[in-house]
Amino acid sequence: MLEHEVVGAAEAMPADKYDFAPTHGDFKGVRNFGSQVRHLAESNYEFFQGWGVPGEVDPKTIEALKTKDDIVRALKDSYTYAHAAVSTITPQNAFDGAKGFPPQFQETKMTAAAFAIAHSIDNYGQLVEYLRMNGIIPPASRPQPKGSSM
Repeated sequence: MLEHEVVGAAEAMPADKYDFAPTHGDFKGVRNFGSQVRHLAESNYEFFQGWGVPGEVDPKTIEALKTKDDIVRALKDSYTYAHAAVSTITPQNAFDGAKGFPPQFQETKMTAAAFAIAHSIDNYGQLVEYLRMNGIIPPASRPQPKGSSM
């Protein structure tokens, strides 16, 4: 569900607004919208680096992406990778040590997975704010037709 909301927000922002960053108030140095989406994609790979899951991408390659289409594709691919990593967690290995980001923490596979979710939630909130600052209602907040589940 969270992936659906994050990707929906990324797709909702027009391509010509991917460089939008707030300027009114204390927003000096914040990421622009496209950088927020790239950051999410990079992080999904960083959290699960070294888990032996196929499809690992060097997160630094995502920073070079410029177009909305490329950035959204990288985001979707990063969630596919994160799902594959999380699916390797079993009751037997859930509390084993895990490689990944951030390296200064002694994390387990479960803490890495939980932090990845929390990180997406935090950044989703920022994407929502940027959308609303541009007069765009996030897809997850739009009225739904009667009888639909989302």
